[in-house]
Amino acid sequence: MALQRPRAPEPRGLFTSLRKLGSTLFATLHSRIELLALELDRERTRIVRLVLLGLAAVFFLALGAITATIFLIVLFWDSQRLVVIGFLTVLYLGIGAALVAFAKREAALSKRPFSASLEELRRDRERFTAK
Repeated sequence: MALQRPRAPEPRGLFTSLRKLGSTLFATLHSRIELLALELDRERTRIVRLVLLGLAAVFFLALGAITATIFLIVLFWDSQRLVVIGFLTVLYLGIGAALVAFAKREAALSKRPFSASLEELRRDRERFTAK
């Protein structure tokens, strides 16, 4: 059986306590910065993907709307072309207005970016200021 050396008692004092406090603060700050960086990367990826999907959707929807408009105008060229043009104009404006209203509602309901990081920082501040 090997003899175990008795451990030297940990030095106690103001500098040791301050060093431990600094180490804890640094570790906490480091984890919060990592969380913020992770959220920033996720948010950036999500926004880029949404913008690209939105641009592709707008392009193909516009192309389809233009093609359908031309088709209907040519179809009713001899009889009701002005009625068809007026109807399609009202339809497109109505759809556009509805989409703007939907986008405004979605923007108002969306979660704040970096809310998890902000919540963790708020909790940390409460812990450090608690008496």
